[in-house]
Amino acid sequence: MQKTAVQETEAQKKDEKDIGDPNPAYEDCLLALKRCLEQADAVVIGAGSGLSAAAGLTYAGRRFEDHFREFIERYGMRDMYSAGFYPFPTQEEKWAYWSRHIYYNRYDMPAAKLYRDLYAMMKDKNHFVLTTNVDHQFWLAGFQDECIFATQGDYGLFQCKQACHKKLYDNEAQIRAMLREQKDCRIPSCQVPKCPVCGGDMEVHLRCDGNFVEDEAWYRAAVRYETFLRNNQEKTLVFLELGVGMNTPGIIKYPFWRMTKQWKQAFYISVNLEQAWVPDDIMDRSLVLKADIAHVLEHLAGTDAGCNDGAGWGEGSCQP
Repeated sequence: MQKTAVQETEAQKKDEKDIGDPNPAYEDCLLALKRCLEQADAVVIGAGSGLSAAAGLTYAGRRFEDHFREFIERYGMRDMYSAGFYPFPTQEEKWAYWSRHIYYNRYDMPAAKLYRDLYAMMKDKNHFVLTTNVDHQFWLAGFQDECIFATQGDYGLFQCKQACHKKLYDNEAQIRAMLREQKDCRIPSCQVPKCPVCGGDMEVHLRCDGNFVEDEAWYRAAVRYETFLRNNQEKTLVFLELGVGMNTPGIIKYPFWRMTKQWKQAFYISVNLEQAWVPDDIMDRSLVLKADIAHVLEHLAGTDAGCNDGAGWGEGSCQP
């Protein structure tokens, strides 16, 4: 396998420049990417957590420390990701944390510029979004519900923890109330969400075990995604993978590789700051940038449509 299709020059290694710095290889890659998208009949966007991280929805560092200081001091939490697995001793403590987690990642965040840039690029293009992100950013940015399949859930929804029934519940009012009333890392017992059917505990609608609820809307989105693939598999189809790592590669990355190999008119593009590579057997129909996604999308959204003749559809790597 190739580590990355973007090869750093010796000068770049010596100077330790960021991949976003102006250089011929990087600029050629951006032009090639833009041309690929322009020539595509259809685009499937595969979005992972790296996309939202690039948009500023980071789970660690200053953002975490500013919003969760008392939880850090009491429980020794290090970041929002690992905190999501913390074994809280009571439901009151659990929902004090989770109401804050949901609020700052779902309700306190307007559409990030990165997502707005992506929508500006895609709004007039035949497209579909497959995402493992649960922060609702695609909807906030303007993408239409019928063009999105969020496989892993949504922070803005509750479900029965035991999945005793298949209905999902909007949680904004409850989350805001929990946030207002919490004190000393606890919410009042009367605010602990309970299932209206079985009376048991409720849970955030996130795929974390076998009780994840796939309701009618989830299945309709899955069917729309499969239909989009079927209708476009013989066309010039681009799989645009953004911020997808190896946490759940079986949802986006591996299927994108497989379909690119099987469908001869397909082309695979991956942009990721950390993990960016492609199998040898689709290298001739792939373009991979190990780069800051926000920089790439901002550049593409504002770059002139012209491309040089050397940055083209059939290029599998970007060389200086």
